[in-house]
Amino acid sequence: MDETPPLDRLVIELNSSGLSRDRHAPRLEEWLVTLRGHGGSDLYLVAGLPPSIRVNGVVLQLAEPVLDGDDIEENVLRALPVHAAENYRTKGYADASLRRGSVGRFRINLHRERGRAAASIRALPVRPPQLHELALPPGVEALTRLSSGLVLVGGPTGSGKTTTVAALVDVINRRDAKHIVTIEDPIEYDHPHQRSVVEQVEIGVDAVDFPTALRSTVRQSPDVIVVGEMRDPETMRMALAAGETGHLVFSTLHTSDVTSTISRVSDAFPAERQPTIRQEMSMALSAVMTQVLLPKTGGGRIPAVELLMVGYGARQHIRKNALQHLHQEITITRRDGSLTFEECLAQLVRRGVLSLDEARARAMHREELDGLVANPREG
Repeated sequence: MDETPPLDRLVIELNSSGLSRDRHAPRLEEWLVTLRGHGGSDLYLVAGLPPSIRVNGVVLQLAEPVLDGDDIEENVLRALPVHAAENYRTKGYADASLRRGSVGRFRINLHRERGRAAASIRALPVRPPQLHELALPPGVEALTRLSSGLVLVGGPTGSGKTTTVAALVDVINRRDAKHIVTIEDPIEYDHPHQRSVVEQVEIGVDAVDFPTALRSTVRQSPDVIVVGEMRDPETMRMALAAGETGHLVFSTLHTSDVTSTISRVSDAFPAERQPTIRQEMSMALSAVMTQVLLPKTGGGRIPAVELLMVGYGARQHIRKNALQHLHQEITITRRDGSLTFEECLAQLVRRGVLSLDEARARAMHREELDGLVANPREG
């Protein structure tokens, strides 16, 4: 089998055929084939530059003509579903998924910058990730064995939250005979039916928004519900209600730690409603996990997580808005599967996959980390 050409050759050879090409002719499919062929994660189309791809974290320009805004609109608009194209024309941006046969699935963000069209296109995996492939702590698998409640997965943009949720759903799908419904904007991972029946709802295609989709979903007797992202108070309120009434609900938030994830939900509501929301959260939450991707020794990235399995003590702290006590609660409930961020960092350092300097730079409780590295706690 021929080896993939090195990237420095790729930039030179992509347009080495000498064929004359119309710079305005649609070329999106060729760029996507190139992206997949070289194991790239993203395709960037920005006016004033040739098409560029990201491979192993490095962005490289292809040996193609420089694009202008018209080129980008010509290539991308025709690939969008009707609702997304209309959204771009009226609001200046569009998010959509794209399927191209054997090339695979992609997530497209078409937007404007400096008055011109631009696009960022993410290559989506051809199958859901398996949990063991993500190098997460073993205790994370326990989230798939919860019978009900709301599970929140937080982290910054690009930290792999959606990938983690997809891997958890994949475990349930393979192991259990259940009814799973995912609600996403757009759908990022296809979940084929395994032991479970899986329905996947795409916002803008199958439902107008998250609240509408969620309202319909709870009437369909689901066991597991995935809410791609809780963007508004109405979605949050309905997800809490679903978690409290016997469904296992997974959702994501852009947050940095367990405490900020919980406060993000209550802070989304008017002050007079926050005590009620905290009461509902104290009943509905089953677990809160946050994750971040850190540079791995020897190259690549590895996740570090904080995990709170919500028990009696945590429920009392949430109800009273005493969130400053949750870090201690994580430590107290280690035997239930909870894990502090510092414990996870220390484990990674002891395994030799994360440098101590990097761990200390990321730790929120540095003295705790140093103690754990020197004297690991026994289970």
